[in-house]
Amino acid sequence: MKEILEIIESNPKMQPKEIATMTGLTEAQVASKIREMEQNGIIRKYKTVIDWEKAGEEYVYAIIELKVILRSRTGYDAIAERIAKFPEVVSVRLISGGHDLSLTVRGRSMKEVAFFVAEKIATLEQVQGTVTHFVLRTYKQDGDILFEKERSERLAVSP
Repeated sequence: MKEILEIIESNPKMQPKEIATMTGLTEAQVASKIREMEQNGIIRKYKTVIDWEKAGEEYVYAIIELKVILRSRTGYDAIAERIAKFPEVVSVRLISGGHDLSLTVRGRSMKEVAFFVAEKIATLEQVQGTVTHFVLRTYKQDGDILFEKERSERLAVSP
């Protein structure tokens, strides 16, 4: 099962026939295992990594760190679930260190992200404080390198 998951994680478009060749299983066994893992929630989603800059779309990403005050009967899960419902929020993580939650947020401009944080996140009752870090450039995302190596302008030396 782990081998199939690793293959799918690196290439979600790979067909069961190709996976079967790589794993030594039959195509039917691979298809059955994938279907079972989808039904059990092990495979949550198939994803495409898009370089929006190359596609000509302008997005601004920010990492927002939150300090949270917990209510008597609710934990981090409740506030994380509430925050996760905002469409601007790409990810929510419980973290260690000086803050409690880390959010990745996407907007069309720094101003849009700043207003989202000020109006929607900072105003939540459990949020004690926020720190916003704007992403200036993404070099690697979900395991994919998003930049090409610089080509050398030097001519090859031959003997």
